[in-house]
Amino acid sequence: MPATIAAPAAWIESISDFRLPAQTDQQLQSLMDRNTEGILQSSEKDQLAALAALSEEISLLRAQALQLLGRQPA
Repeated sequence: MPATIAAPAAWIESISDFRLPAQTDQQLQSLMDRNTEGILQSSEKDQLAALAALSEEISLLRAQALQLLGRQPA
């Protein structure tokens, strides 16, 4: 049986606003561009995979928070 846990609205709101830091997001974009161009080093591929996974997890958390708040992504 799934448990329901009450959380303060402000906490859920803060999750809905969570994003990668700008510098990290720029690095992710640069790695994705370099990957598309086929010029990514082996070590950069690992970094790209890790940042992409982190970005995806953040997106899923944000989507869940927005759903709880009854809002759509901006």
